[in-house]
Amino acid sequence: MKATADRIEKNTVVMEVEVDAEKFDQALSQAYKKLVKQVNVPGFRRGKAPRRVVENYVGKAALYNEAVELVIPDAYVEALEETGVEPIEQPEVELLHVEEGEPVKFKATVKVKPEVELGDYKELEVTQVPVEIGEEEVDEELEKLRNKHAQLVTLDEGNIKNGDMATIDFTGRVDGEEFEGGQASDYALEIGSGSFIPGFEEQLEGMAVGETKVISVTFPEDYQNKDLAGKETEFTVTLKGLKRKELSALDDELAKDVSEFDTLEELRADVLNNLKQAAQDRAKQEMRTEVITKAVDNATVEIPAEMVDSQVDQMKKDMEQRLMSQGLSIEDYLKYTESNMEQLEENLRPEAERSEKTALVLDTIARQEQIEVNDEDMEKKIEEMAGQYQQDSKTLKKILESQNQLDYLKGGIAREKTVDFLLKNAIIVPGTKEEAKE
Repeated sequence: MKATADRIEKNTVVMEVEVDAEKFDQALSQAYKKLVKQVNVPGFRRGKAPRRVVENYVGKAALYNEAVELVIPDAYVEALEETGVEPIEQPEVELLHVEEGEPVKFKATVKVKPEVELGDYKELEVTQVPVEIGEEEVDEELEKLRNKHAQLVTLDEGNIKNGDMATIDFTGRVDGEEFEGGQASDYALEIGSGSFIPGFEEQLEGMAVGETKVISVTFPEDYQNKDLAGKETEFTVTLKGLKRKELSALDDELAKDVSEFDTLEELRADVLNNLKQAAQDRAKQEMRTEVITKAVDNATVEIPAEMVDSQVDQMKKDMEQRLMSQGLSIEDYLKYTESNMEQLEENLRPEAERSEKTALVLDTIARQEQIEVNDEDMEKKIEEMAGQYQQDSKTLKKILESQNQLDYLKGGIAREKTVDFLLKNAIIVPGTKEEAKE
């Protein structure tokens, strides 16, 4: 097979491909075997008519068309590999020459990835913020553990405090009239959670079990129900039950209850280590983000609309999957945000364009620096993913192969290695404590 590629416009390439006569003849034989089973030729049993008889019966064009459909897809893929062309959509194919015993020639016009003009990507200044964990942060984490493992104790009497779990009945009224969704019975509300209208929970504090109280609040101006947005509202609230967290003492017994450690000192050291590791991971990620941003900003590339559209579609699919995991649909989301699909797509476009530019720039740097992904890199990544999904690595690899995801995975690994390269060649500038807090 022979293939040539010529760029006729900024992002359009025309490939001329020639398929060997031998391959086309093989395709003609396959086409005959397929057609002979589909047609009823007078005087012959189905599937038994000779090729020339079938050809005369259905027409040579029908046989050629069937053979061409067998040849062109594989030849197109092979031509892409040979020429290095990277398409971003399906090609427009024009048949130039087809004749038995002769090479098949066709032309494929295709939109391709744009060329990237790289700017500076070595010796970029990257800030490394210091990782410092104070005792107060460890104390906060231990307090979270105490609260997480606290016992809820029912109070027969007493007054609501911040952090209590209250069981309430309530009825809301606007201008003296009850409104839809403004009533509930035996509603469990954690005081201080911020899950109700601002000011509602605060006014419950001090109430006693069995007490009824009228409180006034104002719905936020941006409240999703426009009929209630900005409206002053009165709620009649009855406190029916009260539970309070009973915290364990911060001692060795707590350490044994909430962890694998026998002493509070050991637990405290583990919490400190985990906080440091998390802070170091965040700092590394911030450095990676910074070096990517600078390398991408220094590059020049014009992203075709087709690529942005494709990325927007992918982002919508990802959003739909996330919403489904929360029991919502994309239609629910649009309703809650008072938006529509056109507005959503428009809002996604800047991020989609940035994502495409980032991928193109990193891919170009990888080629420039001859950064490659080997079998060991692939196996290591698959094993890492298998651990995350709690799956056998060999099984996961077969799944990825069946879904044609290995090339996608390989591209992701190449970009990760490219970012490693950028950081290795960056100028690391020490940051400040204030930057670390930000």
